[in-house]
Order: sequence, then structure tokens, then C-alpha cells
Amino acid sequence: MALTNASHRIIADLLASRTGQELNEARLWRVPSALGGVFRDRGINNVDQLVCLLANPGEQSLANEVVEALLNNETYFFRDHAYFATLTRTVLPDLARERAALRRLSIWSAGCSTGQEALSLAMLFAEQPARWAGWKIEILGTDISGKAIAHARAGVYSQFEIQRGISVAQMLNFFTATDDGWQACDRIRKMTRFEQHNVLNSVPPPAQFDLVLCRNVMLYFDVDTRKRVFDRIAGALGPTGWLMLGAGETITGQTERFEPANCGSSLYRPALTRRSEQPGRVAAAS
Repeated sequence: MALTNASHRIIADLLASRTGQELNEARLWRVPSALGGVFRDRGINNVDQLVCLLANPGEQSLANEVVEALLNNETYFFRDHAYFATLTRTVLPDLARERAALRRLSIWSAGCSTGQEALSLAMLFAEQPARWAGWKIEILGTDISGKAIAHARAGVYSQFEIQRGISVAQMLNFFTATDDGWQACDRIRKMTRFEQHNVLNSVPPPAQFDLVLCRNVMLYFDVDTRKRVFDRIAGALGPTGWLMLGAGETITGQTERFEPANCGSSLYRPALTRRSEQPGRVAAAS
């Protein structure tokens, strides 16, 4: 038992060093089940044997497999519909006013997993063609998982994936049935691009976004790591931009770079002192 506990901690340390994510004691139970596929592929039965293999020289590919298997890629289209309703009702109209002169929006879906969140955003714009006619909409989806990003770039989803979160009308309007699954149409794919990226690293281009969605990513970080991520996002967000977190996440006690938007849970704005720096704007009117 002592060896197994030590092996679990070695696996947890590997994940933390590669991704910043913590596997605390309450989450260590999921390690064997998450690594079941790795066990089968390598012909082993448990975490102790896996740690012995990782100790061998030249096992970088195995370490990558382990990290990929431990990442939580749970997602679906329009996850938490109320959040997307708030985007449609409040956030996007505000951005339409703010960016009317440029007619261009840049959005970052951080921790996008297999791409459903970014494509859901693209559908919001595609469903309002009159409002967004002539606009350049750029939606960047990033995730630390190379496997998830490859899935997102392909834009092909199984019947199970396609039925999670979207209506039949949306499915038929924005996806095409193929032999491999449901392929996202060019209308929404042309608004999106996907890159492998760790939110702890430097901000991906274009490096100043109008809206950042970073939902259910902070849950797996300790306080210091969350602060670093918030600093990265603050540096990536324009002074009048918006940040959306997940339902179980908050800025309270984590950062002073943001403040609640007061128009819906999990929505935040850059701190007032920074927004007031925007030329031609009055702080109290933000």
C-alpha cells in the first residue's frame, strides 16, 4: 500500500509539473481508472508498474500518454445554456457597441477541450447574420491536450457528442452527416482556430481579446497558480473586455485584476482603474 501511495504521488507530481493541475488526495482515486487505457497498451496492471516504466530512460512518450489520460476533457455544446444566454443578451451587445468602429472581435476560449465551446460561440454569431454582417469574428480555442486540439481542428463529432447541448435544427443547420460523424460546416469553422497552449504560458496571439472564456479550468489549480493564470488573462484582455469563469470558480481571494460585472454569475471585467485608462471613456460609465 505504501508503494502504491508513493506511486500515485509521483503521477500527481508529473501532472502538476506538466500542466499546473493538482491531483489532491480527494482526486487520487481516479488515477487507476483514468490510466486504464495506458495500462492495457503497455501490458501492465497497476500504478506501481507504470512508475517503474516511467523511470526507464527514453520514456518521454509514455509520460505524455499519462498526462493526456489524466486531463479532464469533459465538454459539450452550449454547456450551461444560461451562460450563453447571458452572452447573447448582455456581453455581445456591449461588445458590438464598443467595437462598432472596428467591426472586429477577438475571443479566446481557454481550456476549450475538443472544441464545442468555441463552435457554440461561432453559432451565436451565425444565428444573428444581420447584426454581425461585415464583422470579422475570430475565436481562438486553446487546450493543453494535443489530442483534444486535434479533435477540435477536425471538427467531426459523434452522434453522442452532437446531441449534447444543441437542437435538431442547429444540428442540421451547422453540421453535415459524414461517414465519420457530424462535420461542422464552414460557416462556423471559418470563425475558429485551435492551438495547443498552456494557460500558464505567455498569451497566445492576438494577445488582446475582447472576451475570454476560461471555464472549469481554475478548479484544478492551487491559489498561487490561479493568480498566475488570472495575471495571464488580465494581460490578454482589452481594458473594456469581459471574462467568463465556470460556475464553481470565482475571483474572490484570487486576484485584484478583475471585478464582478454585476450582470450575471461568473462574469467579470478588468478592474475599474484599468478600464478608466481607455481613451474617451469615463470610469463611472463602464
